[in-house]
Order: sequence, then structure tokens, then C-alpha cells
Amino acid sequence: MGFLILAVGLVLCVEGLVLALAPSRLEEVVRAFAELSPATRRGIGLTALAIGVVLVALARRWLGL
Repeated sequence: MGFLILAVGLVLCVEGLVLALAPSRLEEVVRAFAELSPATRRGIGLTALAIGVVLVALARRWLGL
């Protein structure tokens, strides 16, 4: 359970930084994503998911979590 809370906290930190440091840029990125096809957005999401799983596995291995 602690691992899940840590993961959610890290995501919120990164998202908060994006909103705090570059709010107008975020609007541009959202508009660009809206122009992509659903299949392309799905592919980007699956790629991000795969990278995230690998990073979590590496962190757990290296940090002993």
C-alpha cells in the first residue's frame, strides 16, 4: 500500500510541476493531442505505460522496494 501511495505522490509532483511551470505550454500539448487519431493516442499511452512499468521494476530492484 505504501508503494502505491508513493507512486501516486510522484505522479502528482510531476503533474504539478508541469502545471506550475508551463501552463500555456500544457494547453498547446492538449490541443496537439486532440488532433491525433485515437489509435495514435492509444499507442502513446501504451508506450508510456510500458516505460513506466520498466522504471517501477528497476526502482524496486535497485531500491529494494
